Amino acid sequence: MSTDMQQATVTWHGAGTNGARAARSGIVVHRLDIETTKRVEIRDLTELVADIVRSAGIDAGLVTLSSMHTTTAIFVNEPQSALLEDVENLLERLAPRAEDWKHNDPRYSDCDRQNADAHLRAIVLGSSVTVQVADGALTMGQWQRILMAELDGPRTRQLVLQILAAR
Repeated sequence: MSTDMQQATVTWHGAGTNGARAARSGIVVHRLDIETTKRVEIRDLTELVADIVRSAGIDAGLVTLSSMHTTTAIFVNEPQSALLEDVENLLERLAPRAEDWKHNDPRYSDCDRQNADAHLRAIVLGSSVTVQVADGALTMGQWQRILMAELDGPRTRQLVLQILAAR
C-alpha cells in the first residue's frame, strides 16, 4: 500500500447531479471520478469533501461519501505514514494477495482480475462514511481525515457524495 498521501486527480461533476430537485429536497448529489496511480494507495479526500460542502452553502446536515466499487474503501482515520504502513500490514495479514482464494480460481469464478484480496480488504475497511456538518463545516476530530483506499488499481474510481441539508 502506498503511504504517500497523493493529491487526488478528481473530476467533480457540477453543482449536484440532481439539479433543481436539490433546492426543493435539501439533498445535493455529486459524482466524483478519482484517478488512481497504483494497485494499492490511500488518498486523503477531506479537503475535496469540505470544499463541496462549502459550495453547497448549508449550515447543518450530513454528508455521505460512498464508493461505487467493491475494491475501493472509504474510511475515517489519521493519515500518519507509520499508521498507514500498519494498515497495509494488517490488511496483508488478513487477506494476503498470494493466498489461493476461490474468487481467483477459474473453477469457481469468472473474474480474471485476480483481486480477491482487494474485495476482502474493502469489506474490512468499509465502502462509505457519513460526517456531520455544523456551522457550514465538517464536524471531525483534530486528526480525523476522510480517506479513500484504492485496493485494485490503478483505475478510475467513481464516488458519490450526497449532502442532506437540515431544514
